[in-house]
Amino acid sequence: MDETGSDDPRKATAPIKGRGSSSRPAGRFEKTLRVGEDDGWGSVYEPDDSLAPFQTTVTEEAARSIISRNKSPDVGFSQSINPYRGCEHGCVYCFARPSHAYLELSPGLDFETRLFAKTNAVDRLREELAKPSHVPAPIALGINTDGYQPIERQYTLTRDLLALLADCRHPVSIVTKSALVLRDLDLLAPMARQNLVHVYLSVTTLDNRLSAKLEPRAAAPHTRLKTIAALHEAGVPVGVLVAPVIPMVTDKDLEHILEASREAGAASAGYVLLRLPNELKQVWREWLDLHYPDRAAHVMSLMQQMHGGKDYDSSFGTRMRGQGPFADLIKQRFDKAWKRLGFERLPELDESQFIAPRKASPQGQLF
Repeated sequence: MDETGSDDPRKATAPIKGRGSSSRPAGRFEKTLRVGEDDGWGSVYEPDDSLAPFQTTVTEEAARSIISRNKSPDVGFSQSINPYRGCEHGCVYCFARPSHAYLELSPGLDFETRLFAKTNAVDRLREELAKPSHVPAPIALGINTDGYQPIERQYTLTRDLLALLADCRHPVSIVTKSALVLRDLDLLAPMARQNLVHVYLSVTTLDNRLSAKLEPRAAAPHTRLKTIAALHEAGVPVGVLVAPVIPMVTDKDLEHILEASREAGAASAGYVLLRLPNELKQVWREWLDLHYPDRAAHVMSLMQQMHGGKDYDSSFGTRMRGQGPFADLIKQRFDKAWKRLGFERLPELDESQFIAPRKASPQGQLF
């Protein structure tokens, strides 16, 4: 292993079962770049049983702050919390993969196998909510990486953060691919009655086999639909995000996902086209070559048509929806399905009930 933390110099020649990425492309900030050279024995490129599993490791870390703020005009929230860095769901298309480059780790396999848990997240949130300057706008919980990914069962950071937000009557919006969100119905249902919470399930495809390739450790599509139904039955406002819509891979499922989600109880819906920032371009192109070599060139041609001739255009206003004839067609299909199925916007969350937590005192609470 070198100073970058990379210990697998092999070029990907086959998918790795249970993982979205199949290699460790270098991050843009790495100081050392490793290149595998065949020594004539095939050791660089042949599968190695000792490396194949790529066990997940979790590093506990102390966050200096926990609420991230943004002013992006095309993002529907101004505040967010991410209790984990990296995500074991392994979604190959995840726009957050390039964030691992800041750790001098690969946005490929490292992103889904080398995770970080912010174990002081609740203490930091309590401190920030207690500040007189805090504005109780809705907080998006688990946006960069899924707050209900598998390691949440052990660390319960998302649940503990949600419990604090419930105590403070602070509005929160959740996006997840996991049925683990149902564990927290005892918190979500009372918050829903106070108009303090929304939950969105992200559904990419209804094809189990395709889902297993795209998002290998996330809940199966039918499980996400059952989760929508359970949230709806419990009175929690729930919507569906068809995300990402991938040309010539998942776009054919758009109407079917909306129909199945509406039937399950989703009251609102949205969609986002595939985004390929920074190193994600390389991860995605490799996945296409391994799984769909016959259509890889066509997929990327359509992506470039929607982004001004580039794999990705990060400009506000177009990065989520793209532009051009194919992007317009996706929007028209979504709009017609939205109207036909009777989707609506979820009600605005109530910001007026917020009660700031008391700051911890060495004398304790006398009253």
